[in-house]
Amino acid sequence: MSDPIHDVIKAKIDDNPIMLFMKGTPQFPQCGFSSTVVQILDYLGADYGADNVLADDDIRKGIKSFSDWPTIPQLYVKGEFVGGCDIVKEMFEAGELKPFLKEQGVLTDA
Repeated sequence: MSDPIHDVIKAKIDDNPIMLFMKGTPQFPQCGFSSTVVQILDYLGADYGADNVLADDDIRKGIKSFSDWPTIPQLYVKGEFVGGCDIVKEMFEAGELKPFLKEQGVLTDA
């Protein structure tokens, strides 16, 4: 039987080609890790959805079991879990994130 909160999370991921579950909002991140991922996505010019897990305790707990990943932020691209801050930062610094997003068809050059 599926967890109702997992259905809510899946719907958010399905509705946004790039979806970030974070602490705070892109305009006002509430932790350094969330801020780092927002800065990277903004730098790349990515159009992404964001969900403030601090505003909903069920989402905050549910996202961890949904992905089987213990930390927040969590980035999803085209429905697939990419990783948290460390993975996103490593991909960005290695020059892999921008090409990955382009391959997924979620990032275009402005």
